[in-house]
Amino acid sequence: MSDKNWQLFDLEEVKAKLKGKPVEYLEFLNVSALNCGIYFLTAGSTDMQSPHDDDEVYLVLSGKARMRLDGSERAVGPGSLLYVSATTEHSFFEIEEDMTLLVIFANS
Repeated sequence: MSDKNWQLFDLEEVKAKLKGKPVEYLEFLNVSALNCGIYFLTAGSTDMQSPHDDDEVYLVLSGKARMRLDGSERAVGPGSLLYVSATTEHSFFEIEEDMTLLVIFANS
């Protein structure tokens, strides 16, 4: 938890802290209204997410995959910006290239 009124992050420095696991989430900001992290999925890995209690936004920084959202499917890649409401079933699949995503959760 941070008590600062503002913070500056360098995404390259944040990504450098990833440990290289096939599926990894690294939170780098957690304040009362939101938290942010980097989500990394290697090509061919399995995204085992379950619905979250908070709304979230994904920004695909790199990589390609498909995303399943409440039974619908979409191709996603660099620049894709996805909003997922709380409790919505979602997961990435057919991960063609290593994916790095910026994730922002709105805390309830």
